[in-house]
Amino acid sequence: AAQHPQYQAFEARMRRELHQLSAALKQSVPFHSPRYIGHRASDRLLPGLAAQMLTLPYNPNSGSEDAAPMTVQLEVQAGLQLARMLGYPDDPARPDCAFGHLTSGGTVANYQALRLALALKAFPVALRAAGVPDLDLPDDDWQAFNLGPAASIALLERWQQWLAAQEPPDRQRWRARVEGQRIEQLGLVGFVSRHPPLPVPQVLAPVTAHYSWSKGLKLLGLGREQLRLLPVRGMRLDAAGLEQVLEECERERQPVLMAVAVLGSTEYGTIDPVDAVVDARDAALARGLGFGVHVDAAWGGYLGTVFRRPDGGLRSLEQVRAEYGQFPQPEVHAAFAALARTDSVTVDPHKLGYLPYGAGAFICRDHRGMALLSEQADYVFREGGDGYLARYRQLGQFIPEGSKSGAAAAAVYVTHKVLPLDHAHFGLLPRQTVLAAEAFQARTRRFAEQMAHAFRVSVPFAPDSNLVCLAINPRGNRDLAGANAFVRRLYEDLRCDPRQPLQARRFFASITTLQRAMAGEEEMVRVLEELGIDPASMDDGDADRLVILRHTLMNPYLIDHENSISYIDLYFEHLATRLAELGAQA
Repeated sequence: AAQHPQYQAFEARMRRELHQLSAALKQSVPFHSPRYIGHRASDRLLPGLAAQMLTLPYNPNSGSEDAAPMTVQLEVQAGLQLARMLGYPDDPARPDCAFGHLTSGGTVANYQALRLALALKAFPVALRAAGVPDLDLPDDDWQAFNLGPAASIALLERWQQWLAAQEPPDRQRWRARVEGQRIEQLGLVGFVSRHPPLPVPQVLAPVTAHYSWSKGLKLLGLGREQLRLLPVRGMRLDAAGLEQVLEECERERQPVLMAVAVLGSTEYGTIDPVDAVVDARDAALARGLGFGVHVDAAWGGYLGTVFRRPDGGLRSLEQVRAEYGQFPQPEVHAAFAALARTDSVTVDPHKLGYLPYGAGAFICRDHRGMALLSEQADYVFREGGDGYLARYRQLGQFIPEGSKSGAAAAAVYVTHKVLPLDHAHFGLLPRQTVLAAEAFQARTRRFAEQMAHAFRVSVPFAPDSNLVCLAINPRGNRDLAGANAFVRRLYEDLRCDPRQPLQARRFFASITTLQRAMAGEEEMVRVLEELGIDPASMDDGDADRLVILRHTLMNPYLIDHENSISYIDLYFEHLATRLAELGAQA
């Protein structure tokens, strides 16, 4: 066959195309290099790469154990590994054990959080509408719609036990009766029209929240209008603002689906006060307004490893701070400690987990609610059995995706086994990145003094993790538009330009904008005045935001002690050279 003309032609075409692909890939962004401090990407960990490459030729589809008996098990185990990192119960023998699964990324994990929250919120109302007896149901639809997630799960358990006690014909009749009243059957419009006192619930999220939340509300039919953006202070959710919104919701009888906290914002890496959010949830529940708390930790989730002991316990603030200069602030430690009290979390292994794309993850604190998301498809799924691990072998029943790569599950699971998710193992990686961020801030202060004769330089918001932004303005310039134009010219030398050889770039950074609507008037004025910019210039034309440099210090080798190389120092030397050149051109 190897001598057949058609095969030889095929092989020649394949070689040609692969050579062309290899040549084209040389223009890929050098995420692996310490010179890259732009977006949230870095080199991959060898255990994950090796596990993925080893698994790929088998092409397992983790939608069902029939197509991937091994990688389905690995995915469920990877979910338990992440649950342990978050402080959730991770023993499958416990009835309230957590559950997690992988997704293509954090966006789909956020969609899953919305699906589960809506199912838990609406199910008690469906039980009332079906007239199920003997379950001690809430007195009215408002109370049923405002049970907390834990109470909804307890009610689901009572319903399952009651149903199991019925004779088979009655069991089938009652199951169909309740199913016919569920929001998943009626749709949002049909459900709300049958229960007119119940408005569509709102999702409360800080203005720093990822755009996937807007997309998720549109996809679920809730509508973007139901995404209520909360104010921030220093780019962190304002707990007082959340309290005010919850009080308003109580007065107006506006149900809340969930409150979202961000553990590592996209632009600034800031950490929301998760502890304050769960406290607000508990207080609101006591007043009759129930909802869940979801943490979007797509970026900061793996930072939790620096707070975990090998036995899974939480390290004290003093124990963690002994390894750093200033990290963590007490508020940051409190936020990570409170993760165990949340209802669900999004984590991205393909970000700070240093794993290949696409590997996001959704984790819920109590797996029993997942029964409400189960989808039957007889051609794919069989009865899963009663045990935790047996139930989730038919993984596709519970997740948004159908077909999914088992290679991603292998990569995540093996990496977590090689580097357990605690401070003594995996935590050594994010530790280096936080130390790099502290060094970057210290170097910024020296750089600001060095360039003070010609430029004003500041860090708009002190980072909580390993993202640091720089604001720069030529001294004497009072115009916001002029400052933005200058930073954009500076960025031309720091961006990936496919028209130029990437090897010629010394460093790669990214840019973002500080928007008045996001930061708030007070914070925006403070930042502009630090730069010597007239705040009144925000009202000139389209200059309502400040363009700033953004740096993701994700590479653990930015400070190479062994070879006495600091890429942070080299970066600031490069910045000084470019600023001098741009200043001479002005």
